[in-house]
Amino acid sequence: MTELDTVAFDIETTGFDVNDQLTVVGFDTDIGSRIFLNTDGRAPPSNLEARVNEELATSVSISVQQTERALLGEMGTFVESTLTNRDAKLVAYNGERWNGGFDLPFLRTRLCYHEIDWPFTGLPYIDAMDVFETRFNTSGETLTGVYEELIGGGLTRLDPFGNSKEAVEAWEVEDFEPLVLHNVADIRRTRALMRLAEQYCSKSDFSMKSLDPVV
Repeated sequence: MTELDTVAFDIETTGFDVNDQLTVVGFDTDIGSRIFLNTDGRAPPSNLEARVNEELATSVSISVQQTERALLGEMGTFVESTLTNRDAKLVAYNGERWNGGFDLPFLRTRLCYHEIDWPFTGLPYIDAMDVFETRFNTSGETLTGVYEELIGGGLTRLDPFGNSKEAVEAWEVEDFEPLVLHNVADIRRTRALMRLAEQYCSKSDFSMKSLDPVV
């Protein structure tokens, strides 16, 4: 399992209901982060990518799209052309678990709405939350809480938000820079925690599933 590169994954949305939409989808790998931003037809700052990279130690590439549908299309192209061609596993924190999760169910619903094919065929998936609930003695349940207890440091200082509501509000008022920084902090927290878990846990402690659809 550790032979597979970890690709951490996280989304931001306008809410939790079936009619809400994606605002950001982010991926983090060992060479940097790739962010897909839906501006809903609004113009972001022309130097958004440069400003975000000034805050961070490793590179961030931002793809700006005017609609959720365009975001999903660009994300799918990236996944199929870049991720599925390498020995990688997709990792999220409470992204999809046996009894729930958020990111993959939400993404699946929005792909269905736009009649866009599932892009993650060929990628195995691990939910990092499972191993931290069962193999570590932490009091926190959230990604931020567990990260702070076990690692701590710079990513928390870089995250401008304390909760997901602030991310929704930032998108609504076109404050895209802190929204992107928040997503980058989350995907890098996820990847750092997965790296830590692989140092202390056995392969049997991780539950890996295929993301291939039946048809």
